Amino acid sequence: MPLYWRLFSLLYFVCLSYSAADFFSNSFLVRFRRNVDTDEAHTIARRNGFVNMGPVLGAQNEYHFVSHTLPSPRIKRSITYTRRLKVDPLVHAVIQQAGFIRVKRGYKPMRVENLVDSIQPHKDPSDPYFTYQWYLKNTGQNGGKAKLDLNVEAAWAQGVTGKNVTTAIMDDGVDYMHPDLKFNYNAKASYDFSSNDPYPYPRYTDDWFNSHGTRCAGEVAAARDNGICGVGVAYDSKIAGIRMLDQPYMTDLIEANSMGHEPNLIDIYSASWGPTDDGKTVDGPRNATMRAIVRGVNEGRNGLGNIYVWASGDGGEDDDCNCDGYAASMWTVSINSAINDGQNAHYDESCSSTLASTFSNGAKDPNTGVATTDLYGKCTTTHSGTSAAAPEAAGVFALALEANPQLSWRDIQHLTVLTSKRNSLFDAKGRFHWTMNGVGLEFNHLFGFGVLDAGAMVALAKQWKTVPPRYHCEAGSVTKMQKISSSNPLVLKIETKACEGEATELKYLEHVQAVVTVNASRRGDLELYLTSPMGTKSMILSKRPNDDDSHDGFTKWPFMTTHTWAEYPQGTWILEARFNSLTPQTGFFKEWTLMLHGTKEPPYTELAVLDPHSKLAIVKKAHESRIKRY
Repeated sequence: MPLYWRLFSLLYFVCLSYSAADFFSNSFLVRFRRNVDTDEAHTIARRNGFVNMGPVLGAQNEYHFVSHTLPSPRIKRSITYTRRLKVDPLVHAVIQQAGFIRVKRGYKPMRVENLVDSIQPHKDPSDPYFTYQWYLKNTGQNGGKAKLDLNVEAAWAQGVTGKNVTTAIMDDGVDYMHPDLKFNYNAKASYDFSSNDPYPYPRYTDDWFNSHGTRCAGEVAAARDNGICGVGVAYDSKIAGIRMLDQPYMTDLIEANSMGHEPNLIDIYSASWGPTDDGKTVDGPRNATMRAIVRGVNEGRNGLGNIYVWASGDGGEDDDCNCDGYAASMWTVSINSAINDGQNAHYDESCSSTLASTFSNGAKDPNTGVATTDLYGKCTTTHSGTSAAAPEAAGVFALALEANPQLSWRDIQHLTVLTSKRNSLFDAKGRFHWTMNGVGLEFNHLFGFGVLDAGAMVALAKQWKTVPPRYHCEAGSVTKMQKISSSNPLVLKIETKACEGEATELKYLEHVQAVVTVNASRRGDLELYLTSPMGTKSMILSKRPNDDDSHDGFTKWPFMTTHTWAEYPQGTWILEARFNSLTPQTGFFKEWTLMLHGTKEPPYTELAVLDPHSKLAIVKKAHESRIKRY
């Protein structure tokens, strides 16, 4: 069994801690006893009163069946319909799909200014909204801080504009007839999983609620110098529309098929949505969706791996994006946002799994958002939220992939860490300061490793050598049940050699997970901290004032940190659990497993260093010093 499938099997149990579904759909996952072709699946579906929607992730033994006679949504599972399928001699298992909620991040209702016709070009560059695109070129307009931007002009000046790269916008559809998008639209890579057809055009509503995906698409690939709206970060790249958000509820099969759609035609999947950002939800990808993502990073792009970009969440300081299993996954790139003067936005969530940041809206004028395409050929300047941040990152990654098409999904993450900049980013409330980890990399609990720098990423991508193979090491566990209380915080330790001498040995960290089972009289008052052997302390769970759970807790939940990136894993890891509450709280800590992910060989030895003060030079020096000790 491949190593990554063993890892998937280990992590599959996280599904147990997700909130129970409030309702069930009329969709069923049907697993056959042997491989069947599509025609045979159609026959089996018809004779049992179902419609075959097609195979799941291309498998020949798993199909998606729908019953149009079963009321949906419903509170209870349908035993009758499940049995109807299970008695068929070819059917091995039937799983009725739970319905759950996924919400767009950063959507704001329509404003009158959204309807204003495009301004005619008046200066170079010709795109009329370019002057409003402060996140591409910040000259201090609208109260912003000059040069606080994505530095895309430095990438464009290198002749890199996103050619031959496709980004899929997984959302509520894309207006592919928009004049600023239609020539960069990749129809072959697009699909509508809400209506099951190849045309992911947004469904009309009076309030333009389904403008979300079109706005995100324009940020990535709006055309340049055509006199319409603004310009995309990677304006010569392609965008695909995957319509999958526009239905009353989400199912595992819709998500899985969306994230596994055309993995060799699509390079980057951009997601500006997730579980409800209410500060009390703990949720993430289910079984089939997890399988789709794991397959994408290991097999997509002909083995180089798809890049999944995720908006970190809009729950503000009362939420923690480590409770969002999509944004906190090591297989996704979680992106937070900043506003045009360097502060975090009021809706930004913080967590240790965030890798980097881009931009959302203005400081002095909240209506100064991201200028991009809108429905029906219109333009807008008010797109905002981490919804706006994720597509900007996707555009930067598209530039990097044009500069070096051989970059793997892990290479993109390494490049992000090494080229993102602190610039002028700061926490408006002074809670989270910039900190240096054990090998000299600067990080922030809100912004990750800083704001993306397209020029620097493209320049480093051109000389990049693929990082060594990745290993997963189960470094140790604590399984003794122990009580926690407000007066008695818990400190647990794991001493590890990081699988030294084994096939999965590693010496240079990428992602670190603390897989935790714990309950509490009030889950939202629990805080967790993980400290590495090199002394880097990560808050892997913060206080969530709205989370009143006293029953579910966390069951084998993989809290993830990127803050120890490139550090050495051997030594003592410390996990602290404590309550942050004026009211006395109690709980039981049941289990902690430490999962280390990284390489055995140093990752940057073959790269030239042009700037002795760069992150790359600092980390290489730390690694070379370490190598001499062995």
